Amino acid sequence: MRPPTDPSIRPYLLSDWPRLCAIHDCARLDELRLSADVAAFRSLARTAHSEGLFDGRLDVASIDTVVQGFVAYKRNSLNWLYVHPDCYGRGLGRSLLRHALADAGPVVTTLALAGNEPALQLYRSEGFVEIERRPGWLAGSEQFPTVGVLLELRR
Repeated sequence: MRPPTDPSIRPYLLSDWPRLCAIHDCARLDELRLSADVAAFRSLARTAHSEGLFDGRLDVASIDTVVQGFVAYKRNSLNWLYVHPDCYGRGLGRSLLRHALADAGPVVTTLALAGNEPALQLYRSEGFVEIERRPGWLAGSEQFPTVGVLLELRR
C-alpha cells in the first residue's frame, strides 16, 4: 500500500467533466468485475443525469492539481464515490468520504454492490453498518441481476 495522500478537495467545475468521465469509466469497470458483469457497463456520460450525479453536492479531489476522485452527496445520502484506479490504496476514497460526512446529517445512507469488497470495507471502517441487502438489477442495465448492500451511519 502506498502512503496516504493529502488531496485538495473543492467543488466540481464544468471543466472537470472530462476527467470525471475518465475516473468513473475506469473505476466502474473495476466495480463491475467484482460485483456484477462488465457487460453492464454504462459510461458516466450516459448515466450522470439519469442517476442523479448533479442532484446534490458534487466535489472533486485533486493530487498535484490533477482530479483523481469525486464524491456526490446530499444531507442524508452518499450517492457517488469514485477514485481513479491509479490512486487506489492511497487514502483518497477515505478523504472524500470523510469530506462528505463532515457536511452530512446525523444519519447517512449509501448503497454499494455486493462483491465490491473494497468499497464495503471502506464504509464499514468509517462506522457504516449493513442494514439491508436488496436483490435487483443494475440501473439502465436491467438484464444484469445484482445485490445492493444498503449501509447506514448514525452519529
